[in-house]
Order: sequence, then C-alpha cells, then structure tokens
Amino acid sequence: MTEAPRRSVLVTDGNERAALASVRSLGKAGFEVGVLADRRSTLAGASRYAARSHLAPSPLVEPAAYADAVCALAKAHGYRVVLPMSEAAHLALYPVEFRLAPCRLAAAPADRFQAVCDKEQVLREATALGLSVPAQIVLSSRPGPEWSLPVDALFPLVVKPARSVVGTTSARRKLAVLHAADMNELKSLLAGLAEAAYPVLLQQRIPGEGIGVFLLIWEGRELANFAHRRIREKPPGGGVSVARESVAQDPDLLDRTRALFARFGWSGPGMLEFKRGADGTPYVMEINGRLWGSLQLAIDAGVDFPRLLVEAVLGAAPAPPPRYEAGVRTRWWWGDVDHLIARFRHPEDARLLPAGTPGPLRTALDVLLDGFRGAKGEILRLSDPGPFFRESLDWFRRGR
Repeated sequence: MTEAPRRSVLVTDGNERAALASVRSLGKAGFEVGVLADRRSTLAGASRYAARSHLAPSPLVEPAAYADAVCALAKAHGYRVVLPMSEAAHLALYPVEFRLAPCRLAAAPADRFQAVCDKEQVLREATALGLSVPAQIVLSSRPGPEWSLPVDALFPLVVKPARSVVGTTSARRKLAVLHAADMNELKSLLAGLAEAAYPVLLQQRIPGEGIGVFLLIWEGRELANFAHRRIREKPPGGGVSVARESVAQDPDLLDRTRALFARFGWSGPGMLEFKRGADGTPYVMEINGRLWGSLQLAIDAGVDFPRLLVEAVLGAAPAPPPRYEAGVRTRWWWGDVDHLIARFRHPEDARLLPAGTPGPLRTALDVLLDGFRGAKGEILRLSDPGPFFRESLDWFRRGR
C-alpha cells in the first residue's frame, strides 16, 4: 500500500468549482489532497494544491463501477476522508460507505441527504414550518393531451423535476430545471420529459434577489454559518451564481434555515436559497445538502467550510462558528462571459429577470469593472493560475 499522511483527503468531481475551492482550502491547511474525476484533465487537478489525480468511471453513467473505484483508491492510497461534491457522487458512494472504512465519507447521513434531494418533500416541510414557498402544482405523472392548468396559473412557470438525479445503481441521469412562457411551451416541455422525471413541480416564478444561507452542522452542533446575495446568474434568468457578495446574516432567514434543516435532523453542510418577492417576502426556493458551487466566496470571507467539515469528520474538537467579512465579492469569469453572451443573444429572456436589472450594455460594463472594484476571481488566482488556464482551454474548445 502506498504510504500517505494521516491528513489525506480524496475530493471527487474534479471539474466542479466546489472541488477546486475544496482542494485549495485543504491543501493550504496541510492536507494531502487527491482529485477524482471521469476525465484526465480537470479544474481541481490543475491546482498546485492537488497532490495527485485519479481517473474513475462517471458516477452518473456507471455508479456501481465508480463506487468500486473509490473504495480501491481509498485502500491503495490510504485516504482518511472522501469528500464528495456532486449529488451523483453522494448517491453512488452511500451504498459502499461500510467498505470505505477506515476511510470516512464527509457527507450527511444517507437517509437525510436523500430526503433533502426531494424538492416536493422539502417544500412540504417548509410549509409545515410556516415558511413561504412559491405557489405550485405537482404532476405525479405525465399529463394527458386534454390536461390544462387552472385558469389562475401565472406564466412564466418554472418546471422542476422533484429530484435532480434519478435512476438506480446501474445508471442515473441528471435532470434540468426548465422555464415555460406559455401553455404551448409548457406542454412541449412536459412531453419531452422522461417518465423517470416525474413527479414534476410547476412553480410560480419569483423574480427577486437571491439570498443564500449556508450552514455546517455536525453531530448536533453548528460549526459555521454564512450568507451571500446573488448579483448575476447563468443562465441569466435563474441558475448558478456567477457573481455574488457576502452579506451579514439576516437573523430571521438564519432562524428559518436552521429550523428547516433541523426538521431533517441534519448533520453536514447545507444551503437554503431564498428569493425576496416584490413585497419583501422571502420564499424558499432550493435546498442543497452538499458543498455548493460558489464555495470560494465563503472561504475568502473567512468561513473555510471544507476544512471545518473534514476536521469535524476526523474528530477535531468543535470551536465557535467563525466570524466572516460582509461585502466580499467573487466572480466566475467564464460564467460571467456566458451570462453576457446569453443577455445579448436572447434579449427576449429579459422577462425572466428581476425588475430593475441593468440592461446588457450596463451589465457588460459592470463585468469589466468588477475586477477594479475589488471582486476576486473565483478560478483565477495568481498564486494558483493552473485551473484558470485549464478552464479557459475547455471554454474555447466548446466553441463559445
């Protein structure tokens, strides 16, 4: 067996931005970090903080073979912790968690993770707590040709499969969130969904500012919390954040987030996303039971979630939640470029943006000036430039 130091971690999904943030965090903290992916060249693997990279099958396409590969790597390299990034990686690894021992899986318990992956159940629990959720209709199966929405349904609608990843240990698939501008588009979208995508939630669209509240809870103790607001997204009308800013915790939103995670008996990292409606009401939009894409912002602001999580898994004594700095901004350069391209190519999608959103030209100026205003590059770091070069090459190869 290859000797490895006690503080050794295997980070999965090496082409995810959260994986890169985790590798940088853990490498700086003195961990020896391996990176796992289903491709040889990855974002996180290009970091100076990655000690080695490993190739494995896709956790989506071949989850059982993926799990076998992770178990073999943990044994061969003496990894103490496996830190999964994607939902697919979590679902593939839970059934073999006992085989990983003495290596530990840095994740929420399997039953609780699977519960928060069910959007219908999450919104039901949120409603039971008195939290505001978007008006919605649940379709348990594909509707027939004569089906129609109630007359008071308001477009545009958000079309969300109740689970983002579906399938079995033989193979899984990832499902996207869609938007329908009218009844014809809605019927076309529903007809194109696989039967496995149901149940599907048809949700009222809430065009407002997005606020994320983030927690790390381990064995009943809150180890950290953090909050940010979204500035720009990809796609522009709703998706992953490409520019965001740390904000002081709103005590009310923090209490709501704690209450919802407590409803699931939570232990692990988690995020709850709110959107403020026109009247100021915070609506629960999404829940996430794993480390998130914009993780680097929390680290830059002073809350090192990956390090805190791995140290908790390894039995470190808990400390009071760290304080963080509000007003820190990060932006994902190529995500911002994709945002701008979409704004200019599809001006008709402006209907999906919150009122008061700057036009494409003003947004382009904001993107160009952000660096001079102190926004930090999420991927581009002068002390660790490899990931940005890797991502830039991939971006141009995609023919943008």
